[in-house]
Amino acid sequence: MGKQATEMLKGTLEGIVLAILSSRSAYGYEITAWLREQGFSDIAEGTIYALLVRIEQRGLVDVEKVPSEKGPPRKVYSLNAQGRVYLEEFWRTWSFLAERLEQLREGGRQT
Repeated sequence: MGKQATEMLKGTLEGIVLAILSSRSAYGYEITAWLREQGFSDIAEGTIYALLVRIEQRGLVDVEKVPSEKGPPRKVYSLNAQGRVYLEEFWRTWSFLAERLEQLREGGRQT
C-alpha cells in the first residue's frame, strides 16, 4: 500500500473496525489479521490496539475479558448500541463522500 492509501486509510480505519465488529466480536489481533488478509498489509498491530482503546473510551464498544491459553486474558470487543449509531453515521458520510468523489472523477457531472 502506498503512502497516499495509508493516509486515506487512517481517516477511515475507525469505521472499518466498527464495521468488522458489527458482524462479530473480536480481539485486537483477530482484527489486525483479518485486515491483513483483506490486503491492508501495512497496518501495525499497535495501530489497531490504540484505536480500540479510543473507541472503548468513547463508549462505542463493550469489552469482555476472556481467558487466553497464552498469557493474560484477551479483551474481546463487540459493537454496542451507541457504536451502531456511530457506524450508521459513518456509512452515511462515506456514501456522501463516495458519490461526490465519483462525480468529480466523471468531470463534475451530476448523477
